[in-house]
Amino acid sequence: MGTNESELAHRLAVTRALVEAWLDGRSMPDPDLLTRVHETLGVDAKSKQGFASGPDQSDASSETSIVWYHRPGHDDGGREFGNAAAFAFEADLEVLAREATQNSLDERDRRNDRPVRVRYTLHELTGDALARFRTAIHWHDLHLHYEAAAAQDQKVGRVIGAGLREMLERDRLVLLRVDDYNANGLTGDDYDDGRFAAVVRRQLESRKSDVAAGGSYGLGKATLWATSRLGLVLINSTLSEPHEGHTQRRLIGRLDLPWREVDGKRFAGPAWFGQPDPGAENSEVVRSWWADEKTTEELHLTRERDDPGTSFLIVGAHDVASLAGVGQDLEGDAADDEDSLERMHQRLVRALGRNFWAAMTAGGDRRPLLEASVRTLRNGVEYVEEERVEPEVHQPARSRALQAFLSGTTVDRLTEAGQVALVTVPLKVPERDGLPETAGEHRAVLLVTEAMDADGKINQVTAMRGNRMTVKTSWVPGLPVGTNPFQAVLLVGRAAGDDAPFAAEAEEFLRSSEPPEHNKWGQTEELRMRYSPSAHRRIAALTSETNKAVHELVAVSKEKKSGGPSRVSKRLKISGKPVSRVRGTVTPPKLDDLDAVVDPSGAWQITAEVKVPAGGDLWKMSPVAKLEVRSGPRPVVKWAELVPVSNCEVVDGVLHFPPGSRRAVFRGVTDVSTHPVRAALSGLVVELHESKGGLA
Repeated sequence: MGTNESELAHRLAVTRALVEAWLDGRSMPDPDLLTRVHETLGVDAKSKQGFASGPDQSDASSETSIVWYHRPGHDDGGREFGNAAAFAFEADLEVLAREATQNSLDERDRRNDRPVRVRYTLHELTGDALARFRTAIHWHDLHLHYEAAAAQDQKVGRVIGAGLREMLERDRLVLLRVDDYNANGLTGDDYDDGRFAAVVRRQLESRKSDVAAGGSYGLGKATLWATSRLGLVLINSTLSEPHEGHTQRRLIGRLDLPWREVDGKRFAGPAWFGQPDPGAENSEVVRSWWADEKTTEELHLTRERDDPGTSFLIVGAHDVASLAGVGQDLEGDAADDEDSLERMHQRLVRALGRNFWAAMTAGGDRRPLLEASVRTLRNGVEYVEEERVEPEVHQPARSRALQAFLSGTTVDRLTEAGQVALVTVPLKVPERDGLPETAGEHRAVLLVTEAMDADGKINQVTAMRGNRMTVKTSWVPGLPVGTNPFQAVLLVGRAAGDDAPFAAEAEEFLRSSEPPEHNKWGQTEELRMRYSPSAHRRIAALTSETNKAVHELVAVSKEKKSGGPSRVSKRLKISGKPVSRVRGTVTPPKLDDLDAVVDPSGAWQITAEVKVPAGGDLWKMSPVAKLEVRSGPRPVVKWAELVPVSNCEVVDGVLHFPPGSRRAVFRGVTDVSTHPVRAALSGLVVELHESKGGLA
């Protein structure tokens, strides 16, 4: 031909890798570009001189060359050493599960009432399977960029270096694929406004117009890249509406690396894996392509169904929280790898159950919004069986409460086990643009039911809005001693029902009050700008009304509390032992109520309520536990655990009651090893002694 690959690439303004692909017969130039090749080489267009040909390469509709395009360095010398959006989140599988599943929920195809189905697949590659995958992603075009990035003494460079050692030295790579079905897919143009450009091309852009959507900052997608040690995510989308006459197998890859210099040329950071776009101003720019089944399979992107939705393949997935929990490092043995896969699998399952149990709950004629599962493979073979996340397993009491609401089987008061009580609480939604008026009073739905052991911490309120993802879980303060354990669910905005008054306004208001993590409601800059600096007080008022309503639903009447003491309660005593010295007319705090049970280990577990005298003093008191025996002095037993519950602190085994407190609650567990007799054969006496320097 008289021209080498580098010269031809330079004259055509394309990459050398693209020219090599033509010469190797892996692809053919686009028709327009092929004409320029012939003109440059001075050959007859009919001869196809210099290019390998095959039966499919004469077909203009066949796949064209797929290459990597690395964004050139900035002309002004600016450098970015990582994607700032990714630093908003930890490389944590629980965070990924929350953010990615939230995005799938928000993108559910609302043209039908079927749930969006989300599946997480962990897939470990080693040996030949890993080698084939590296070939499929054109590793020969990437390794110099990775080496340059890893050589930098920056956080991203160190993470990439660890990922390279894992893959190249240990011959191991973990893929994590997130598939959703019955979703919208990445619709729209490669460059113009749309879902595709928002995810693949842009940062900090959210295309979610529905106020019930969980996300609003455009940050959630960054968790996909943050979870990859190599900063690489491959994408396959089936579209809910055609683009360029196609809907299936729209593929592209995006790589987020820091600024780097390779072969004397500077690159800004991101790179894309796709088809060269001759229509772009820079002919090296690539776009998505409509892949064939073979290419899709080689990239581990084959989808199991034709339903619209998107598959994100995280290359080199890691879980900082999982590794930190066991102190595992890269020099561990093969057993560590097995445990790591299992831990990653279980962390995904738990995160989905904890955050999305409500979206997965059905009731009456209401279908769930979400179905979710996790599976784990090794070199294409099932390693951990696919596990469907069931809400009643992970959150039995809360899912029972929501199911009763959806089915219309709630009650006004709790009178029997298994019932779910419903009341509404007010949220006064403020006007927009700083106006002091109230736009309207929304009625949020509060559900209360008895707690189950699998629910975790008791006496909590779990709050959510329209997409039914858990936003926050908070403890209810000031509960009377002896309150039966419960779980409460607060449904606000559209979660309370589309017919709830001012549901859309409440939804928009609370969405503005959430930080990027969407894990609480409170003061945010968005809330200040859209409403007013004091708008967050409406949320505090909602919390206060909710806690008040919970108290009314779970309160134990005085008659019930004082009547018919149990066998255990007869064995409890509150000692009235006098304090060591009198301080005028001020009396120290005293025990006012005491509940206790003997746990399976034989320890006494107590919940005590303390009455604190009025005044502005800080009291320090030591709780003392003694066993009530038939004869002789009462033996003192030690505490294995002392926990402050409300209006007190525990410092070195001493209770501190801050000024202004009138009633306080603490819990304690005795140390079985200090019991001279079994708890079953004794009673319990609890005394409150004034500590040295008791009145500060």
